[in-house]
Amino acid sequence: MVSVAGIIGLLVIVLVNSAVTALMTRFFRVRLHTRWGSIVYSLLLCPVVMVVILLVLSGVFRLGADLGSQTAVILMTVVIPLAIGITFDYFWMPAPDEVELPASMD
Repeated sequence: MVSVAGIIGLLVIVLVNSAVTALMTRFFRVRLHTRWGSIVYSLLLCPVVMVVILLVLSGVFRLGADLGSQTAVILMTVVIPLAIGITFDYFWMPAPDEVELPASMD
């Protein structure tokens, strides 16, 4: 039986992982000047960071619920937030080339 606190902890993990993925994807899109480089880096590096965050939040802070299997844990806390974060950055945020920056810092 899953408790309300377990569901809230799972939602916190999903939201944190989604936000980290969106920020990392934006960083790669701004810094890399290739079309495929940002998506390749996002698909390779974001899951590693997300697993570390998952281990910290679920191990140290005891957040999350018992989902029953390792596959369900990886699906709910890594794959779904990865898809949400990348989708948020690519489809909701403007492309880095479209953003106007000021000419000087003054």
